[in-house]
Amino acid sequence: MKPIKRKINKIIVHCTATPLSMDVDVESVRTWHLERGWSDIGYHYLIKLDGTIQKGRPLEKIGAHVKGENSNSIGIAYAGGISEDMSNPKDTRTQEQKDSLEYLLCYLKILFSEATIYGHRDFSSKACPSFDAKCEYEWISNQF
Repeated sequence: MKPIKRKINKIIVHCTATPLSMDVDVESVRTWHLERGWSDIGYHYLIKLDGTIQKGRPLEKIGAHVKGENSNSIGIAYAGGISEDMSNPKDTRTQEQKDSLEYLLCYLKILFSEATIYGHRDFSSKACPSFDAKCEYEWISNQF
């Protein structure tokens, strides 16, 4: 890993706001973000339905995932987060995604011990990531 020259004090969890039947990957999300005029995918990691952790934007680069919080944070998204008819936020995480997210959060917390884990919803009126990440992963924030 290249040295990180920016202070990381937040790890922010997101969802892709896609239904469980749509297993998106880092390349599809990158395409969506490029179509919005961004320079790359906004997230640093994406977790697929099967739990595969994919690297997105390099950690040494500032993400594009939470307005006003990008310079000091890492963004992680999981595929899912909305009901099948796309009408309501829904925690659609598979067990594999839950396991991978927990693993990744612990790994990042060891690397960035000053970081606290949040959900995107802690910084906006959005439901993202469709569950209370700050509460669910408070034990990781406090453990390392």
